[in-house]
Amino acid sequence: MAGGLTVVAAAALAGCDKQKMSGPLAVYTGPLMETTNVLTLISDSAKLKFQLTAPLEQQFENGDVIYPKGMVVTFYSADGKKTVINTLTAKYGKVDKAKNLYTMRGKVQVVNVLKEQRMDTEELFYDKNKQVIYTDSAMAVRMETPTEILSGNGLWAKQDLNPYRIYHPTGIIDKVGTGL
Repeated sequence: MAGGLTVVAAAALAGCDKQKMSGPLAVYTGPLMETTNVLTLISDSAKLKFQLTAPLEQQFENGDVIYPKGMVVTFYSADGKKTVINTLTAKYGKVDKAKNLYTMRGKVQVVNVLKEQRMDTEELFYDKNKQVIYTDSAMAVRMETPTEILSGNGLWAKQDLNPYRIYHPTGIIDKVGTGL
């Protein structure tokens, strides 16, 4: 009887070897957490600096965050009042946690509410540490102010668009007296 159990146990172990998976194990690289209808408030010294809203936020193991359905960042005045200075909107956003760098893509628009300025591009970076926004030097940008429309490639600006610099201007339209 003991010999029969040994044969059955050996057969069962042999069957287990056949079921082993070959090759490397798959490593999950997707988001650790997803949140819908996000509202994130960023403050410093009890003063609201900016808020971020998005329909979907995905957080990853390395701390990076992706906004695959778009994002809106609203900057407030330095005095801590809820006076809107400007907004950044995009169809896609990513936050590189290690660099504290926001990357925005797809119909990116920056609007300075107080100065009635609007900038449009397809990709923009916001460096939270330096409080500046910029594009690649080859990225097309269009800036509209109350008096002119500027176009060119490459932009650097403070987060409120003042001052701003277009590196390779390609056209200026003076709106004063033109009826635009």
